[in-house]
Amino acid sequence: MSKRYIGGLISAFNNLKVANAPTIGCVTGAVNAKACVVFTAPSCVGGGAITSYTAVSCPGFKTGTGTTSPVQVTCLTNGTAYTFTVSANNAYGPSAFSAASSSVTPVAAGTVGIFALGYLKGVGYGSTRNKYTFACDTSGSATASSAASQRGAAAGTSTFGIFALGASPTFNGSTTRNKYTYSGNTNGSATASTATSYGGSATGNSNVGIFALGCSTTRDKYTYSGCVVSSATAATATNSGGAATGNSTVGIFALGNNTATRNKYTYSGCVVTTGTSSSCNSQWGGAVGNSTIGIFALGNAGSKRCKYTYSGDTNASTTASSLQSSSGISAAGNNTAGIFALGACSSTGCGTITRQKFVYSNSTNASAAAASAASCFGAAASNGTCGVNV
Repeated sequence: MSKRYIGGLISAFNNLKVANAPTIGCVTGAVNAKACVVFTAPSCVGGGAITSYTAVSCPGFKTGTGTTSPVQVTCLTNGTAYTFTVSANNAYGPSAFSAASSSVTPVAAGTVGIFALGYLKGVGYGSTRNKYTFACDTSGSATASSAASQRGAAAGTSTFGIFALGASPTFNGSTTRNKYTYSGNTNGSATASTATSYGGSATGNSNVGIFALGCSTTRDKYTYSGCVVSSATAATATNSGGAATGNSTVGIFALGNNTATRNKYTYSGCVVTTGTSSSCNSQWGGAVGNSTIGIFALGNAGSKRCKYTYSGDTNASTTASSLQSSSGISAAGNNTAGIFALGACSSTGCGTITRQKFVYSNSTNASAAAASAASCFGAAASNGTCGVNV
């Protein structure tokens, strides 16, 4: 028998012993030139246990290996669209590749904020969203929400933002939530809230978002990894028209309702304590910050802002906004600056397109690219660092 014939038999035999191809899933964490490829292991592992999995990008053929799902692929190029396939490896070699994933586009962390415009001047309830790019101070179109609403809230991670849609055009509250994926500018369904609400607020870290449901003391804990909603420790008082920001450890909630009350929510133990009160009563304000401080626009107090320092639980005055504004200020940011959409102008009661860039390091205000339409009662999330997404 020829060696060539024997080699062919051995090759055919080994092909029978490799595992079946994995089943491709979604791609997450497409940020900072990386992506995590989710898959399901094959039920048939062939002639031996699977020892590793290999994910491959297209284009570029960048690879990542791991022993379980997901597998991270690095050295990608931010701004380039990729699909991914996965193979399973055992002692007899690699399996066939899975089907290709959906396309994703990695982005740099801290580069974009998504603003839901809320109530549009001259139009009414809207589903319009803007994508604000911090690096060049530009505003562009973002995928619309699944329904028109106002007085919503948002929190998120470096990969996506979770938007609670707020009140509907009939002014009924809503349980609807959207998952906005930054890299693909796509909008999908997220697990609904436990109760109908509007006028809430939200903040979180890289694992969970804490949503104050508004017009109640109820809070939900949204776990990003499984799109799971559970109960979180209630607020100390009824919340309505509040605002929230935080770092990777705590979230600071201004309860709104024309009070100065704040709560400090500790993520690790789901514990609520009292935080230092704001300098005056507020409602329909906004907040954003980095890992050290949170900047609160007090809403109905006019142009006043407070700087809340997490480490010392202290509150101080900071640079005021350029307009007397209220009624649905929203904000998003990264670890350098926060972008405030000023909401309704106090002098006219109308929505505005005005946005400000608040630089944390020197507590200064500058102009930011305007919104695409005048609005109030919006919400915003960003892919900022430090778990600060409001």
